[in-house]
Amino acid sequence: MGWVAAGDDYEIALDQGRVVARAVSEPSSAAGSRSLPAELRDRPEVIELERLAQWLERHAADCAAQVGTWVVSSLPVPTVLLARVWPDEAWRSALRDLVVVGGHPDEVGFLRDADASGHLRLVAPDGGTVVVRARTVTMPHPILLPELETLRARAGELGAVQGVEQLHRAVWHKPVGLDPDARAVTEFAGAEYSSWFRLSARATALGYKVAGQYATDRIREAGRVVTASVAIGDPYTEEQAWTGGLAWGTRHDDRMPLADVGPVAWSEGMRMAAALHAGGRSASVDDGAA
Repeated sequence: MGWVAAGDDYEIALDQGRVVARAVSEPSSAAGSRSLPAELRDRPEVIELERLAQWLERHAADCAAQVGTWVVSSLPVPTVLLARVWPDEAWRSALRDLVVVGGHPDEVGFLRDADASGHLRLVAPDGGTVVVRARTVTMPHPILLPELETLRARAGELGAVQGVEQLHRAVWHKPVGLDPDARAVTEFAGAEYSSWFRLSARATALGYKVAGQYATDRIREAGRVVTASVAIGDPYTEEQAWTGGLAWGTRHDDRMPLADVGPVAWSEGMRMAAALHAGGRSASVDDGAA
């Protein structure tokens, strides 16, 4: 974005999301940029530019959130839609370098371009170029990506930098030999917080919802919505709070057998439970320790 006049003596512009100014007499646009002088802060040009910066920030967050939903849910996305939004820098930053899977086994790679015809150009793991002409593609959850560690290594070698967490999203694989009657996981139970409010605040800060005595995360997988929930205690009866068991359920089943939990729902539920546990004080820590 170029420089805009702000009175007779200054010009203003956006620089990495903030409004900067330079004196009109300064010859170099790059060297002359600096923080806003006090006399400019209430000028209408500055206020409008600050509003634009705020809108751009919200827009970038919305784009990243939408792309994150596509990744976590592994939803099919029309290639024509990707081509339409690609010119927008916020969308492009969120989409670029995501691992995309097309309609054929060899149509896998890091997204680098989407042209007006709806064709996608990917960098294959071997460094070659792949052109995808399928009507829809997916940006799979990492738990569904074969050879995930290889893809992570290749991303570094190819200089791929993802704006939305995919390859380096923490994943948990469901163990084999689960008790067929088990309906909860207690691996991350027992982390202590000074109050329910601190525990619930951590849950919401991480992007999860709090419903009564549970922190929850809704996960769409294979055409159904599963809710993972971690018990967080009762704010009205307990001064302190502890993370409890993790369970999964649908609208028709409050607690489904662990054997019926899909790989994405399992991984995302464990990710939530681990994050909540990490913010508390483990019950295994000796109270007398320094």
